[in-house]
Amino acid sequence: MASQVLVAANRGPLSYALSDDGTLSARRGGGGLVSGLSAALAKQPDALWICAALSDADREAVRRGTSEPGVRMLDIDPAVYDGAYNGIANSVLWFTHHHLYDVPREPVFDAAFRRHWDAYVSYNRAFAEALAEEAAEGARVLVQDYHLALVPGQLRELRPDLRIAHFTHTPWASQEFMEMLPEDIRGQLVWGMLGADQLGFHAWRWSVNFIVGSNREDATGIAESSLPSGVPERGVWHYRAAADGRGFERKRFTEVRQYPLGVDADDLRALAHRPVVDDRLAALRAEVAGRRTIVRVDRTELSKNILRGLLAYRELLVTHPEWRERVVHLASAYPSRQDLAVYRAYTDAVRELAAEINEEFGTADWQPVLVSVEDDFARSLAAYRMADVALVNPVRDGMNLVAKEIPVVSEEGCALVLSTGAGAHEELKGDAITVNPYDVTATAEALHEALSMPREERAERTKRLAAAATALPPAAWFEAQLAALAGA
Repeated sequence: MASQVLVAANRGPLSYALSDDGTLSARRGGGGLVSGLSAALAKQPDALWICAALSDADREAVRRGTSEPGVRMLDIDPAVYDGAYNGIANSVLWFTHHHLYDVPREPVFDAAFRRHWDAYVSYNRAFAEALAEEAAEGARVLVQDYHLALVPGQLRELRPDLRIAHFTHTPWASQEFMEMLPEDIRGQLVWGMLGADQLGFHAWRWSVNFIVGSNREDATGIAESSLPSGVPERGVWHYRAAADGRGFERKRFTEVRQYPLGVDADDLRALAHRPVVDDRLAALRAEVAGRRTIVRVDRTELSKNILRGLLAYRELLVTHPEWRERVVHLASAYPSRQDLAVYRAYTDAVRELAAEINEEFGTADWQPVLVSVEDDFARSLAAYRMADVALVNPVRDGMNLVAKEIPVVSEEGCALVLSTGAGAHEELKGDAITVNPYDVTATAEALHEALSMPREERAERTKRLAAAATALPPAAWFEAQLAALAGA
């Protein structure tokens, strides 16, 4: 049966496990976004989530015809998937949008890059064809993230009747970084995105980057940005090349909007008060021994700026020795993308710097940094609950939900030290202590200010931060986009 509402994302709401006897079993995916989207889609009759088969078990499920209601997995050739996901999405688009290149050495756009780009086009095409096949007449399609940036344009060609939205969960690169990409590749990215009726970003500045950077004229078409002051029309007018190659088709408008994703307070608090979290909390409290806490929770992702955060903590202990033996830095660093050498090296550097700080300042009964480089969500939630200070200092981040989660869960109230690089900064800056993510000294002073903040002020700020953090929880975030697309 054709679907009226479809979601396309690299990762789906479930995964499969294959037992030794060949039995397949489905497991629901975790995370607030998956939960929120699943809840929202459950309200839509015949809604469908299209995703990639990510594991051998997932691919086996597709080959056997195993399926769950409302989900279609695509069995994409592993070599194509690897080229698209690791070769382009994670190694090119992620680095471009987060401004992570070591410019004297990177990027290098050579023959291997072109092969990976061909895989990325094929990967996106597989999603576009599946969506075209499954969508009812005039259906609404919401495409997720930078992995699928070409899908809107490809799908528009296959099914011009559809109402298409694309949401980017990362930042969008500045024009300077976009212009690093080869001209034809940049053109494919822009025109792929402009196939949508509506583009969504977490923060207005990422929207501006796209709108300003989309001005272009080439053989594919003409795009003109629209950023009028005081007028609700924000987006890009564009002509596409006519099918016969003579002139251009009629003008279309792609609207650009902001949907700052929040957290579901009830769900998050319920997760944070499970028995397993209570056990982790008791263990952490025994280690901390009544001292103040500075909490951070990140993936060991280059953009998260963990190393400069540790350097700032070390500088705090040097310039404000009164905090020695009175504070503990609880750092959770989930291993991320360990199949890439640069990420493995970064994870090792986090471990090494934490060990150096402990060696330099630690005493017989005080370990300054308690770092956990493992996937332990229960420990992270326990740390949330006991946070006096939350340190969130990414160099560049589409949103950063940790900045929103900690104030919601913190039991005594926490002071939030937040970098200007986080998309969440636009919403939370009024009650956060703002820092330049590159300024280690200023970050150290911000940590001192946060630790010194009076309890009453900290509690009041936390209430306001929590209110802002929960303004648009995942289900409402999705439904707002769906409603806007209905009028596209």
